[in-house]
Amino acid sequence: MGAENLKVNEGIEQNKKWYQRIKIFNIPILWFLTLSIIAIGAMYAEVLPGGIIGSLLIMMILGELFGWIGDNTPIVKTFLGGGAIVAIFGAAFLVYSGIMPGYTVTMIDEFMTSGEFLNFYIAALITGSILGMNPQTLKVAGARFALPLLGAVIVSMLFAGIFGLIIGFGFRDAVLLIAMPIMGGGMGAGAVPMSQVYSELLGNDPSYYISILVPALALGNVFAIVFAGLLDMLGKKVPKLTGNGQLMEGFEVAGNKKITYDIKLMGIGVIFALVFYVAGQILGLFIPIHPYAIMIILVAVLKIFELLPTFVEESANQWYQFVAKNWTLALLIGIGVAYTDLETVLAALSLEYILLVLGVVLGAIVGAGLLGKLVGFKPIESAITAGLCMANMGGTGDVAVLSAAKRMELMPFAQISSRLGGALVLLLAGLIIPLFF
Repeated sequence: MGAENLKVNEGIEQNKKWYQRIKIFNIPILWFLTLSIIAIGAMYAEVLPGGIIGSLLIMMILGELFGWIGDNTPIVKTFLGGGAIVAIFGAAFLVYSGIMPGYTVTMIDEFMTSGEFLNFYIAALITGSILGMNPQTLKVAGARFALPLLGAVIVSMLFAGIFGLIIGFGFRDAVLLIAMPIMGGGMGAGAVPMSQVYSELLGNDPSYYISILVPALALGNVFAIVFAGLLDMLGKKVPKLTGNGQLMEGFEVAGNKKITYDIKLMGIGVIFALVFYVAGQILGLFIPIHPYAIMIILVAVLKIFELLPTFVEESANQWYQFVAKNWTLALLIGIGVAYTDLETVLAALSLEYILLVLGVVLGAIVGAGLLGKLVGFKPIESAITAGLCMANMGGTGDVAVLSAAKRMELMPFAQISSRLGGALVLLLAGLIIPLFF
């Protein structure tokens, strides 16, 4: 009887007109296009409300539209990360070309930065994904994560140096000016403090080093996103290399659990995600590491020792699922507008520079993948979290990379790479530079 009903339903679906079958964001395409015309029309008429209403509306509309295009375009969907990369660089192109009105760019930029939408999103992912893990496997995986992280840094520097020697750029300059900023944890946590370290040890104004470091960082972020999509494809071709979102065998993640959604629990999840984020900020006043890292440690400790009631874990998990499924592409539009300088990326596109950046990102993949396998991690998940999430632009890059790899549940480990890994690279910069000069 069930099989007959299934056949009937399939027949009904096939008999629908194309505009009834095709859906974007689960909305029939003609309805979605109607909504898009209203939102985009309001943008060009400059009547979009400021703050969350106008920003989130246009980000969701453009995000779902670009995401659908990317996920349905040959080559792009197979090799380049699909909707994620189209959303980011499509938005960046709208800004670069001037197609997006300046007031909309400013509005989205403020919503992402001073409006803290990125942090709001990441707080939900960190809290929900950690609390959805098995406590024993979390304890084992967390302890082992340092080795692939260190492997990614060392091998990426080695690859950069070798590529630098081959093309005549030099081993030292390739390591200091290309590898370190790419592996440094992003702009705010990596390139900016690194420019201060370089200035203090080498002379020259920090702005001089920023102008050198930023193109490497931007191009490295592009390669990280592209390779994330390629690794996802490799996992489908060679299943033994991947855990399909699980870092190690038996690793339970929230994204793989069947959930019965409860609106009341989601509301509780919002509060706990935000409280944990604020707790990280408070403890950051006394502990000299990044508040994100503190938040991860705090939530992980509570999970490992099972100190939270079940309803808290369920609520955080449900809120995480809602945020990840509904706002990821919107966030990627914000990343493209506020954090992706397409002019900087294009300016760096010399063959020499591309080869050096490629060497760094490949080194991060190889180092993290091989050493991750040694400690029992799945090579692809290890390469993505301990490798590519070191080679991207911090928190924004983590979202883009995990989205392209279709592994958003790995956010806690991505954040460890971006925050603690970035601190490791800064420490190495202070130790290595005196040896070179």
